[in-house]
Amino acid sequence: MATLDQDLTPLPADQVARSARMERLFRWLNDPADPSWERPGPTPAQRRHDVLGMLGGLLVGLLMMMLAKSIGRVIEGETAWHAYVAVAAMVAPLALRRVRPLLTLVISSVLFLALSYFSPEASVSLTFQVAYFTAIYTAVAWARNRRDLWLLAVLVLGEMTLWLVISFTMTNAMRGASQFDHASGPMEPQLALVLFTAVMNIAYFGGALLIGRTSWRGALQRERARRRAEQLAQQAEELARRAVLDERIRIARELHDVVAHHISVIGIQAGAARRVLDTSPAAAQDALRHVETASRQAVAEMRSLLHVLRHEAGEEHGRAPEPGLADVDELAQSQQAAGLQVQVHRTESFLADQELIPAPLGLSAYRCVQEALTNVVRHSTATTAQVTLRTGATQESSWVEIEVVDGGRPRPNTSGTGYGMRGIEERAALHHGHAEFGPREHEIGWRVRVRLPFSP
Repeated sequence: MATLDQDLTPLPADQVARSARMERLFRWLNDPADPSWERPGPTPAQRRHDVLGMLGGLLVGLLMMMLAKSIGRVIEGETAWHAYVAVAAMVAPLALRRVRPLLTLVISSVLFLALSYFSPEASVSLTFQVAYFTAIYTAVAWARNRRDLWLLAVLVLGEMTLWLVISFTMTNAMRGASQFDHASGPMEPQLALVLFTAVMNIAYFGGALLIGRTSWRGALQRERARRRAEQLAQQAEELARRAVLDERIRIARELHDVVAHHISVIGIQAGAARRVLDTSPAAAQDALRHVETASRQAVAEMRSLLHVLRHEAGEEHGRAPEPGLADVDELAQSQQAAGLQVQVHRTESFLADQELIPAPLGLSAYRCVQEALTNVVRHSTATTAQVTLRTGATQESSWVEIEVVDGGRPRPNTSGTGYGMRGIEERAALHHGHAEFGPREHEIGWRVRVRLPFSP
C-alpha cells in the first residue's frame, strides 16, 4: 500500500513545468498532429547529388582559399597548408548528409570546433561556415529519430556557447586591446563585441535550425497531400463502383416490375379467355389478343433493359457466365497481384451440398467474398486471409455460409465510404439472410460472415 501511495504522489510543480517545456520544444521540432512521422530516406538521385555537391563545394572552397591567400588575407604564424586541409575536412562529410544526417552533424560539430583552432584562417572563410550551416540544416530536415535530433540540437547550442566563451577569453586575450584602437561607437567596445558575436551566432545556428524545420514540415505537408490524394482517388473509385451497382439494382428492379406487371396481365387475360372460351368465342379472342400484346411488350422491354446491362466496358462482344461459389479459388488467386495470399477452405457438408445451391444465391455469396477480400486489400495491413465455405440445415431450410477473416490491423488514413459493407448487407437481406462483420474477438484482424438460406 505504501508503494501505491508513493506512485500516486503528484510530481513537483517545477518538474511538471520543465516536462511541459521539453514537450513543447519536441513538438516544435516535429508536428503535433503527427509526431511519429519519419521522412523517407533520400532517393538514389539525391544521394548522387549530395556527392556531386560535396565535390563541387570542395573545389570552390579550395579555389576561394587560394584566391584569399593570393590577395593577402592570411593570418601571420599559420602554416599555409592548414587552411586547405581544414576546408577539405569540413566539406567532406556533406557527401553523406542526407543518408546519415545525425552522424554528419556530430562529425561536423567536432570538426567545426577543432578546425577553428587548427586553422583560424579557414574558420572565417565562407565555405567553412556554409558547410557547417548545411550540416545543421540537413540534420533538422532529414533526421528520422527526432528525439535524438533534439538531444543533438542541445549539444550544438552548448558547442556554440563553448566556442563563444573561448573566443571571448583566450582569442581576445591574445589579440590584446589593439583591436579597439579605432572604436568610436557609444557602447563599450568589449560589450559591443560580445553582443555582435552573439547576435551573429544566434542568427547562424538559429537560422539553420529554422530552415531545416521548415523543410521537414514541407516534406510532411507533401506526404499528407499525397495521402489525401490517394484517399480521394480510392473514394472516387468506390463511389463510381457504387454508382454502377446502384444503377444495376435500379435496372433489376425495373426488370422485375416489368415482368411482374405483364405476367400478371397475361395470367388474368388467360383465365378470362378460359372461362368464356365456350360461351363467348369473341370475348375469348379479345382476351388472347391482350395476352399476345402483353407478352410482346414484356419481351421488348426486357430486351431493352438487357441491352443496357450487356453494353458495359469490356462486354460489348458478349457476356461471360456469372460467377458462383465454384469460382472462389480463381478469385483468391487474383488477389495475389495485390499482395494478399488467400486460402480457401470448404467443409465436407459444403462439398456434399454444393450442387444444390441455386445459381442466384451462389452469385450473391461470391460477391460477398469478393467485397470482403477487396476491403482487406484496401483497409488492412494483412498479407494473408482465409475464406471458409460451409453449409448446414435447420428445420425450416438449408443455408450456405461464407466467412472471410484476416490477421491485419487497420491501415492508417484508409477509411472507406461504407458502401462495401452496406452492399453485403443488402445482398444478404435480398435472400432473407443476415451478415455480420467487425473485429475478431480473441485475435487481431477483421471477420466478415454471411449466412444465406436456400431451398435445394
